[in-house]
Amino acid sequence: MNHTIMHINYGETTYNHYGSNTIDSICKMAANIGFDGIEFRGNPPAEFKNITFVDYVKQIAECKKKYGFSEVIFAIGLPDCTSHDKDKRENSILVAIEKAKIANELCGTTTCNTFASRLTSGISTAPANCYEFHGSAVASQEDWGLTVAAFQQVGYELERIGVKFAFETHMFHIHDLPAATKKLVDAINSPVIGVNMDFGNIVYFPEHPSLEETIELYGDKLFYTHLKNSTAAPGSNTRIATALGEGDINHRSYLSKLKEAGFGGPIGIEAPRPGDRVWYAQQDYLYFKSVMETIW
Repeated sequence: MNHTIMHINYGETTYNHYGSNTIDSICKMAANIGFDGIEFRGNPPAEFKNITFVDYVKQIAECKKKYGFSEVIFAIGLPDCTSHDKDKRENSILVAIEKAKIANELCGTTTCNTFASRLTSGISTAPANCYEFHGSAVASQEDWGLTVAAFQQVGYELERIGVKFAFETHMFHIHDLPAATKKLVDAINSPVIGVNMDFGNIVYFPEHPSLEETIELYGDKLFYTHLKNSTAAPGSNTRIATALGEGDINHRSYLSKLKEAGFGGPIGIEAPRPGDRVWYAQQDYLYFKSVMETIW
């Protein structure tokens, strides 16, 4: 059975802020609900003052053992891989490799969510929420070349330590849409560099392939998945985040297609919306489990 991963944003108040929560309280909540593990961010939360990445991961490792998690995932990217500053590019590569090693040694992590540099349009009139004007749409040949070279270097080191990196399909990145993500992974050509399919991000683009087409496109390069949902706002090009079972994405169909494709990787669930995120975690997990029980 695929491991069910709770995204850390169920335990946050806003991006990378835990508020009154702690690593222990978040892990306890995830374990009590039934999750097999958690995806943590690649940097300690804002409340952790002057803590090293090693100490951050040590705390997580203690909780993994305490609550019996099967898997812990980290989001480790290369945000400066297309920088014009060579030193920044090289440091981005070295930091990502070192973090992957630490996560593997202390937590037994074998899969990481990853991302490349953020790419936005230089046109001032390009709206930020019109994602089709950013990311892969504005990536230059140099951006492609630098990203491929950086992740080839990372991939070489990851093979040696037994860790995989999966590009999340995400707005403002060269890996925003399925075709661009597959193109990037194919160009890198590493057995440990693949895809984290987040169809909940893909639906924010006006033109995108279907679930079936996307899963077929990725093939054996699909290492991880993120599940979340949203619905189109009436009379607008914006979308409203919803519970997992209440939006426009049919996750019963989504999970059925993953099973048909033989997907055996971890399945992550997200709640990127304000409010009572503990309730959202319970609600989304119960929906997910009810679907899995009937199709898997």
